[in-house]
Amino acid sequence: MSHFAEMPLTVPLILDLDRCLIAGDLLFESFVVALRGNILVVFSCFYWLLAGGRAHLKRKLAAIAPLDTDLIPANEGLVPLAENEMRAGRPVVLATAADELLASRFRRRFALLSRVIASDGARNLKGARKADTLRAEYPQGFIYAGDSPADLHIWRHAAGVVTVGASQATRRKARALGKPTVDFDGPRLTAKSLLKSIRLQQWAKNALVLAPVALAGKLGNVDAWLDAGLAFLAIGLLASATYLVNDLSDLADDRKHWSKRNRPLASGRMPIPVALLLVPGLLAIAAGLALALGPAGSAVLALYGATTLLYSFKLKRVPIVDVMALAALFTLRLLLGVVTIGAALSPWLFVFSMALFFSISLAKRHVELVRLRAYAMEKSVGRGYDTRDEPLLLALGVGSALSSVVLLSLYLSADAFRAAFYGAPEFLWFAPAIILLWLSRIWLLSQRGELDDDPVAFALRDRPSLVLGAALGLAFLAAAFGNRLPWLA
Repeated sequence: MSHFAEMPLTVPLILDLDRCLIAGDLLFESFVVALRGNILVVFSCFYWLLAGGRAHLKRKLAAIAPLDTDLIPANEGLVPLAENEMRAGRPVVLATAADELLASRFRRRFALLSRVIASDGARNLKGARKADTLRAEYPQGFIYAGDSPADLHIWRHAAGVVTVGASQATRRKARALGKPTVDFDGPRLTAKSLLKSIRLQQWAKNALVLAPVALAGKLGNVDAWLDAGLAFLAIGLLASATYLVNDLSDLADDRKHWSKRNRPLASGRMPIPVALLLVPGLLAIAAGLALALGPAGSAVLALYGATTLLYSFKLKRVPIVDVMALAALFTLRLLLGVVTIGAALSPWLFVFSMALFFSISLAKRHVELVRLRAYAMEKSVGRGYDTRDEPLLLALGVGSALSSVVLLSLYLSADAFRAAFYGAPEFLWFAPAIILLWLSRIWLLSQRGELDDDPVAFALRDRPSLVLGAALGLAFLAAAFGNRLPWLA
């Protein structure tokens, strides 16, 4: 049933595009794609903007950026309304400030559209200019669907109002116009989406920075905890910035993925401009904290950031090398903790770390391939693997898991047992057994296809993993302070 049945069918329904019909903004979508191809395009963008304004900038980006417009999510609330109006016989028109080179593609994507009006490289069709254009094109009146305060210029001249994901203030102003109004929710940034976009839950991985406090026998050293805590915060902010860069780089691939398409940026809940502002802000704070850590800590953080960016733009598409890079990033977290508190470097510890996290990273890729079969797909999205690689990843992952247990035992024998700060080092022998049990569980579930895409995130929700983690912590506490217990004296 039409929402505007009382209006003549000669009155068209006009749809805005950015953050309205689609959950994205084509200007910034194009900018990100162009930036991924050549980072120096940012200087060209400044020139185009100064030389010809926003319309000229949009035309240039539309011409050079290979943007797949079909992947940008549609607004699931607005599309049914437009389809109902079309079936009732009302013309549905797209009127957008996006460049017509991109906007015209949506007429092919959405069969309900009878016409497209867009910016042409010289004229930016937004606000009052769009209102004047629509009044001239449709003197009999029109219904307009928009999302922003700029659309109030258009709603003042419209016969009907449709707000899509507009703020409460904008909705109130639109309703105050006294015209037939329909409100729809749209993709909106919430605190939950913001925290998810910076992957706050992934900060659990940064707890590796704190591990050297225990491994170096400094559990009772307040200064060591404060220094490690500062390093934890610095690498967390740096990692969040690089996660945003990775998600911006992977927008198209994530939108093809069964679970990653629900990420805030891929789904449109996190606007690209907000992410582009967050990245330098997070990096600036992380850089300030890095200076407080001293030269060694700053160097490790810089190496971590460079490795992450290299992974995001290149290495993640190179089989096996990608998981080696992930293992190195985990180990760099451990190294940051070591240099921050001034602990002694143990080669065995870092070799163990590489083997352990190589196995965990392989599990992340392995379960993706197992799920590919369930989705009748052959190649992983945005990665260099296909389903034929699944047995190899399984063999490498289980082999490196077992190797990590052997290396941990060698670390305990060569370094930990000789350290004077362990009062009851025999409790450390629980660690290899606990690590073996956990890795075996991870690979069992991965083989069954029951593992989360990220083993670390899975472990934080998995009760057996949490129990094993608590047991590992107790083992280290007993090793450190066991000699103070009367029953062990």
